[in-house]
Amino acid sequence: MQKTVSLAVAVLLFGAAAVPAAHAESLEEALAAAYLNNPTLRAQRAAVRAVDESVPQALSGWRPTVTLNGSAGLADTTSRVASVSRDQDLTTRSYDLTVTQPLFRGFRTEAAVDRAQNSVRAAQAGLQATEQDVLLAAAVAYLDVIEAQAVVELTTNNVQVLERQLEATRDRFRVGEVTRTDVAQAEARVAGAVADRIAAESDLQARRATYERVVGAVPGEVQNPAEVSNLPDSLEESVRLAITSAPGVVSQQYTADAAVDGIREVRGELLPSVNLRASYGEDWERTQEDSSTETASVVVQATVPLYQAGAVYSRLREQKHRAGQSRIQVDEARFEAREAAVQAWENLAAARASIESLSAQVEAANIALEGVQREAQVGARTVLDVLDQEQELLNARVSLVRAQRNSYVAGYQLLAAVGRMTVGSLGLPVETYDPDAHYLDVRNQWFGSSQWADDDAELARTGTDKGGVVGVKLGE
Repeated sequence: MQKTVSLAVAVLLFGAAAVPAAHAESLEEALAAAYLNNPTLRAQRAAVRAVDESVPQALSGWRPTVTLNGSAGLADTTSRVASVSRDQDLTTRSYDLTVTQPLFRGFRTEAAVDRAQNSVRAAQAGLQATEQDVLLAAAVAYLDVIEAQAVVELTTNNVQVLERQLEATRDRFRVGEVTRTDVAQAEARVAGAVADRIAAESDLQARRATYERVVGAVPGEVQNPAEVSNLPDSLEESVRLAITSAPGVVSQQYTADAAVDGIREVRGELLPSVNLRASYGEDWERTQEDSSTETASVVVQATVPLYQAGAVYSRLREQKHRAGQSRIQVDEARFEAREAAVQAWENLAAARASIESLSAQVEAANIALEGVQREAQVGARTVLDVLDQEQELLNARVSLVRAQRNSYVAGYQLLAAVGRMTVGSLGLPVETYDPDAHYLDVRNQWFGSSQWADDDAELARTGTDKGGVVGVKLGE
């Protein structure tokens, strides 16, 4: 009688209490590697650092500008008084130092600072959304590898089982217990099983490639993941968290606030501006030899815009439309967040129900196969009946593996929907990237570069990462 593989061995790589293999890679380690290595995430961090610079640019509206102009040259002059002429060879030299301090800019500086700060917060929330997307993609890639490996093992085992079944059928054919048709049916099933195994192996390699792209490393011997934790307790809580805490919603809210600040900034162009201008300069030999002129002045300049050809009013109307658009997009983001939370919650519930039903199906199919095999031995069942039951058991096992994968994926999708697919919530062994570190470093910087910018420039020029660009490292 053909020996079947027990349910505990053949099916669940998901959730099985197996001893981890040597150098096995846990899901947490894979997520930490993706957090460090994923190029999409690293590029988004650089984009946020670029947005940070909008704040010191806005703050520059409070600060003075200092210019120094200088000139030097040669001049040949001829002057005539009555009949007397005089030639002079002059070496002209001059410099002028000017300091301009804005006193009032129509409240544009305040509005620009507020807009820049809201833009930074929007970018940081967008970075969190990207982090969640990357971590979710890494978790899905990890689970896909486990699922593909399980399917490969199941299809490989199925080939071995069917090959033994074929040998047994050929032996029975030789003694006249079955017909040539039974042998052909067994041979056909073996050929189909081999094709399924080859397809499963190809799918495994494709998923390993996806894993490498997302995580940034070749997958090792993946371990069975722990149950997804920190999930919301109800659908209502999921929706509430999603519409208030989802990074996409938070980012859009800050974007809308920045658009309102933009209205104030444009409106300020219609108001007067006042500057304090101080200058000091000297000239040598501008008109005659051995002469010099020294000039110093302090002037308050006021500018009152009267009419700018309608351009400012047009931009003001444009900004109001954009602010209204941004507020509408906040509602759109909330609807999308709610949809994602509901879908993830229902997918998780459906996957858990499927696991329960499919587990019962696998157990029943396994018992049925043993019964059909015994009945076939006494002639009450045909070889085709046995083959059909083996195929049904294989299909149930593969469906169960996929349902378990879907359950994990839905759990992580739910975490992402409510804003909990983060390094801190997942407890990953990696130091969290702090976007405020760069923001605070450059916010009040009056001049010069920074190590962050130099590292980004070096990476752009040579492709070499010195470490400052990422700013995170694996935990000990």
